[in-house]
Amino acid sequence: MGLAAAPASAATVPLGYWLVTSSGGVLGYGPGSSELGSPKLGAVKLNSPLVGIAGTNDGKGYWLAGGDGGVFTFGDAAFYGSLGATRINAPVVGIASTPSGHGYWEAAADGGVFTFGDAAFYGSLGASRINAPVVGIASTPSGHGYWLVAADGGVFTFGDAGYFGSIPGTGNPPSAPVVGIAPSADGGGYWLAGSDGSVSRFGDAIFYGSAVTSGLIPNSPIVAIAASPDGKGYWLVGGDGGIFGFGKIPYFGSLPGELASGGLVLSSPVSVVGIAVIP
Repeated sequence: MGLAAAPASAATVPLGYWLVTSSGGVLGYGPGSSELGSPKLGAVKLNSPLVGIAGTNDGKGYWLAGGDGGVFTFGDAAFYGSLGATRINAPVVGIASTPSGHGYWEAAADGGVFTFGDAAFYGSLGASRINAPVVGIASTPSGHGYWLVAADGGVFTFGDAGYFGSIPGTGNPPSAPVVGIAPSADGGGYWLAGSDGSVSRFGDAIFYGSAVTSGLIPNSPIVAIAASPDGKGYWLVGGDGGIFGFGKIPYFGSLPGELASGGLVLSSPVSVVGIAVIP
């Protein structure tokens, strides 16, 4: 799933990241990762598995999105509405927040885009025929546009989101299905992540490496990518909660590492579906 943290108002060194699981668990890593709650801890019954997380711009809250478009808020993230009671044509696959923290977008697999709070509608693919399902959404730094990315690496731009290329445009098929998109710090480029740990760069997004080029074989397919607010690197996260960092960015820990150290005991297997950076 393509997931995106709230755009930072200025380049900053991240204080951590949150991982979210499909069953409603939220796991925090790093000095800024306060325990803010989750549907699982609150014994909330989910009507649909979670698919995404987006953090507030101050790092003190987050929104979680379900496949049915339901939205759950924690910390200082305010609720501006959801699709939980709305019939939609395709499942929601991602959520992205506005720079102000007063709104968010949800994206569906058919390219439909739904707006809440101060998130403006700049267009969608809901009425278009696409070659592969949409897997993620990311907001521009200004909040006046967004990118959608499809599983074949196709990139679609709306509002002030610039088009800097796509994998189909290179003439070469992706080595694995694309699972997410992360913009560069100034919005002048973006990275696309594949489920095999590959990373493709476009525009001014700098390539810092990937699991594939490093010879790493993730134990579980990669499900999301998140970039550091200062643009100096990015993290890939696997479905088992494994974290792979590239560039000059800190490593705050991962779910497999926590399980191996005995720091966390889980009653059942989990499936991590996304990551949000804490600015």
